[in-house]
Amino acid sequence: MSLRTFAKIFGVVFLLVGVAGFIPGVTTPHSHPGANDVVVDAGLGAALGLFPVNVLHNLFHVVFGIWGLAAARSQGGARLYARGVALIYTALAIFGLIPAAKLWTTFGLIPLYGNDVWLHILLAAVAGYFGFLHREVAADPNDTSRASRM
Repeated sequence: MSLRTFAKIFGVVFLLVGVAGFIPGVTTPHSHPGANDVVVDAGLGAALGLFPVNVLHNLFHVVFGIWGLAAARSQGGARLYARGVALIYTALAIFGLIPAAKLWTTFGLIPLYGNDVWLHILLAAVAGYFGFLHREVAADPNDTSRASRM
């Protein structure tokens, strides 16, 4: 998969997840000790019953989705996006593990605890691969097969 395809896929998924968070029924009430630390309780609940979210969390996903789609327009933009997602989501995963100073809710603004921690680690790992390790394979100009042009 190319870097630009990665950015498009992550962009679309983040955008869909962010918008879905605003649809009634997608987010259900939840109980977690971290929920008491969330000051912004608009839309507070668990997306799909698994991942803690609120209105700011959903907006964060929408922004990352738009960024991914914009970044997919160029190779350099896609690599920068992948690196940004990897670094930011690594930090968010770490924050989600630390209840002290309300880090697991980004100081009461966005819930990051529970299943979000493992999801953020997974997203950071995939983005880290594409941002730091993945190398594009140049197409062979002598290969005229349809598969090589995809």
